[in-house]
Amino acid sequence: MRGVQKLAWVEVKLFIREPIALVFAFAFPFFMLFVLAGVFGNDVDPADEENLRVWRGVGPSDYYVSTYVGLVMASAGLVTLPLRLAAYRDAGVLRRYRAAGVSVPVVLGAQVLVSLGMSVLAAAGIIVGSTLVCGRPPGELAAGYRRHWPWPAHLLMHRRAAGGDPSIRQGGAGAGLTLFFVMMMISGSGPPLEVLTSAMRAVSNAMPLTHLNLVVQDAWLGFGWSWAESLITLAFGAASGILAVRFFRWE
Repeated sequence: MRGVQKLAWVEVKLFIREPIALVFAFAFPFFMLFVLAGVFGNDVDPADEENLRVWRGVGPSDYYVSTYVGLVMASAGLVTLPLRLAAYRDAGVLRRYRAAGVSVPVVLGAQVLVSLGMSVLAAAGIIVGSTLVCGRPPGELAAGYRRHWPWPAHLLMHRRAAGGDPSIRQGGAGAGLTLFFVMMMISGSGPPLEVLTSAMRAVSNAMPLTHLNLVVQDAWLGFGWSWAESLITLAFGAASGILAVRFFRWE
């Protein structure tokens, strides 16, 4: 664990030097949240049953705050983390780690720890930023969130970023970005789940971000803790971790 912490501190300093990583971890989710807040506003008609069903009884902006907490985690797991590992592989950094006796769990653990920390910071920024835009004190919604401990498992999806393909950096980036935008559109972070077609919902249910969004949103909006969605999210995280270790390549 100490090795993970030491390597994570080095990774933090390297992380803040990467413009793409910072954009996807911080700027992009903020931008999308504020665009959607401007389009949909935060008003809900209590007499419109369909409107209440689509937005789960809250204003659209409140609805999206929790889903964009999940989105920053997806951006870390599918975009910034794979790109960083692929860049390390191309530059020979991973080879130096292996020569220094650093194990695969330590390398991946440090990366996940940094990504998790950045995700938490970005999530806090989204909550504060949305409060300034919507004018609603965070305590009104967060009170419901605090009633339903434990906190959500902020699980990051590990990609096969250090695989054996010579063009893995380009391929990994393309695959990660594709999955990121697909999940963003059908996981509840784009159109609400209630307006998706049955085929879209079937695909959405196979995406980890959908279940993570529901875990966070249910607790955030005061609907209670969803143990079923939590277990599904944990299963995705465990499977991703096993695959990441199994297919990791130093060079």
